[in-house]
Amino acid sequence: MWLLPLAPSGPRQNSPSHLPSCSPALLLLLSSCLGVSGVATGSRRPNVVLLLTDDQDEVLGGMTPLKKTKALIGEMGMTFSSAYVPSALCCPSRASILTGKYPHNHHVVNNTLEGNCSSKSWQKIQEPNTFPAILRSMCGYQTFFAGKYLNEYGAPDAGGLEHVPLGWSYWYALEKNSKYYNYTLSINGKARKHGENYSVDYLTDVLANISLGFLDYKSNSEPFFMMISTPAPHSPWTAAPQYQKTFQNVFAPRNKNFNIHGTNKHWLIRQAKTPMTNSSIQFLDNAFRKRWQTLLSVDDLVEKLVKRLEFNGEINNTYIFYTSDNGYHTGQFSLPIDKRQLYEFDIKVPLLVRGPGIKPNQTSKMLVANIDLGPTILDIAGYNPNKTQMDGMSLLPILKGASNLTWRSDVLVEYQGEGRNVTDPTCPLLSPGVSQCFPDCVCEDAYNNTYACVRTLSAQWNLQYCEFDDQEVFVEVYNLTADPDQITNIAKSIDPELLGKMNYRLMMLQSCSGPTCRTPGVFDPGYRFDPRLMFNNHGSARTRRFSKPPL
Repeated sequence: MWLLPLAPSGPRQNSPSHLPSCSPALLLLLSSCLGVSGVATGSRRPNVVLLLTDDQDEVLGGMTPLKKTKALIGEMGMTFSSAYVPSALCCPSRASILTGKYPHNHHVVNNTLEGNCSSKSWQKIQEPNTFPAILRSMCGYQTFFAGKYLNEYGAPDAGGLEHVPLGWSYWYALEKNSKYYNYTLSINGKARKHGENYSVDYLTDVLANISLGFLDYKSNSEPFFMMISTPAPHSPWTAAPQYQKTFQNVFAPRNKNFNIHGTNKHWLIRQAKTPMTNSSIQFLDNAFRKRWQTLLSVDDLVEKLVKRLEFNGEINNTYIFYTSDNGYHTGQFSLPIDKRQLYEFDIKVPLLVRGPGIKPNQTSKMLVANIDLGPTILDIAGYNPNKTQMDGMSLLPILKGASNLTWRSDVLVEYQGEGRNVTDPTCPLLSPGVSQCFPDCVCEDAYNNTYACVRTLSAQWNLQYCEFDDQEVFVEVYNLTADPDQITNIAKSIDPELLGKMNYRLMMLQSCSGPTCRTPGVFDPGYRFDPRLMFNNHGSARTRRFSKPPL
């Protein structure tokens, strides 16, 4: 099974291939993507594949099951050991990948339509400026999407499954959130329902087959970009039949912050019950095991994809990126299972890249974020990322081994908590506004679990500074060199002058846009405090974080 393009009876509208082959318009169009800043200086411009998993952590061993992926991508290229997401939740993070922007600039704040997740506002304002849209309209790339897009994609109030975002030549998108069986796909805007027959319906395998079909039937006259977004290892953690008995002796890691009280942390963390009950631990151990089982099918997908690229003679001209939309926790600080929190286990993700000019078996400690993926892929295509409004930076100089490279020392992490300012009737003893609660009234989120952090990594410092938007204006600070498990909040003992600098830097990053998001951090030689950077046309940095998306 393979996809027809959106204009199956002829050249695609609004695409370079719709122009006459030798027209001046085509030459002008492609000149913007050739030899500007990236690698596309020859006639055979590189292809790009982006593999995106759902809720795959890096800190707790999320890459362990993927032996083939590590061998075929990581060992053949570069592994980033300090890759972060700007928001530890699916829809805001995916929006950051597509737009190259922090959440305060793309305005997707949670997984709901009201939070701008695949809303009409998102479709109108952000989708036309995503990097796939630029690849297709400005660079003549064939663009292929398969899998989970955004959590509210397909909602009737936002165009339903008939809506195909601008920029995609081939569209094979899952309705709403991750499933493995009994789901509906939009195939170029037409719904197709799937059942529960493993051989034809298991979503990870369906995505593999449709991707292989694209590689076999696509045009060979244009470069291609593929984005394959798997359901694994997101709940409901349904493994393929052949993998359901694997990892029987595997348990969630008992690291130093497992099943301990979150002392001196935000109230939401402090409300978790410590020690956890035996049934809670058994539940999260089972979830951890099932998550790994689902990833084995992703490993198979990667192997099939790489082999097909090799068979077609395209592997040496193709960049392959592998990453996740956010991390995950299983029992850390006695929180059962989820993401959303500011700690390393939720905001740090795998990032592996192979491709032309990338030396094998490399590890980079550079601080990178998923807002860098869009600028990087545009750079690979030869389109200057500085022509966009993206907040991220191109990773291409790092991938190519550039020397004397000046790089960032901090990134912004921001999250707007979900929940209504009312008491949950099933948990009357808890404060109003909690959400994502378990039967024992341990809750993973709340409306005032709203925070922003500066994650700093420099030659001398490995630091995280966070502020909450609540009545306390609660602050958490961690020295990850001395305390990698983030057990001890040093906000009350750290040098007040440094605390003030981090506060200013946070406010500046919360109101940054484009180039101002890439200014020197507190510990960089070129750092200077400029209060003008803390404000913009939208108002102050402190209020900007909680602004509603534009209509």
